[in-house]
Amino acid sequence: MEQLNPHSVLVTGSNRGLGLELVRQLAKKSNPPKWIFATCRDPAGPRAQDLKNLAAEHPQIVIMALDADDPSSVKAAAAKVTECVKGAGLNLLINNAGIANGSTLETETPESMAETYRTNVIGPMIVVQVFIPLLRKAAKGSSLKGMSCSKAAIVNISSEGGSITNVLEWQRGHIIAYRCSKCALNMLSKCQSLHLAKDEILCVALHPGWVRTDMGNLLGTAPMTLEQSLRAILNTLGHLSEKNTGTFINWEGNLVPL
Repeated sequence: MEQLNPHSVLVTGSNRGLGLELVRQLAKKSNPPKWIFATCRDPAGPRAQDLKNLAAEHPQIVIMALDADDPSSVKAAAAKVTECVKGAGLNLLINNAGIANGSTLETETPESMAETYRTNVIGPMIVVQVFIPLLRKAAKGSSLKGMSCSKAAIVNISSEGGSITNVLEWQRGHIIAYRCSKCALNMLSKCQSLHLAKDEILCVALHPGWVRTDMGNLLGTAPMTLEQSLRAILNTLGHLSEKNTGTFINWEGNLVPL
């Protein structure tokens, strides 16, 4: 984990589940980032209380409102990050916010599909578009060679459930909109990697494993704890380089088929 040493990290959907545990483990590192921007839709609401308790213990954590569906909210968050880092840019952007429902092919609705795409695909697209200048600034100002998550990187939290080859746990749940949205997110990650290669900004889609969260337990009791998943993920992020950009990997850094 110590190989991961970004100056600044931003995590979307950080008030619960994977996002909250990610913020917790980043803050507990022996060399934590100077800035951990923990974002969620409603930082003042009751669902953000655990995040607020965590931030009270770790001064590196800055809680910010960010609704990935709302470009004005994303731009406001980027302005606050710019103010905090004072010209240093943003090293690591983790698009974690996501939603899922228990639909089947016959029960899925256009409204649910559209809502899922807005959060799981369009949201990450908007966030990256707005934060590209800060990522470029971090990459340009870094003394590190090549690509890394300590220099400038985008990590889109995906799912092997969106793998056309594997269709993880189909028998447990069809979750149509979720699967389709994660498949689309994988392509978005690839497009981002191609567009930002010249800027030396690393881009990956990452499957965190089947983890015990509210979302993960939609298909039954998940086998992996949040702590197990995030410890492995942070270790993996510390080892990524230009050879990994544009790929779809799991929590251990192994390739997942598209």
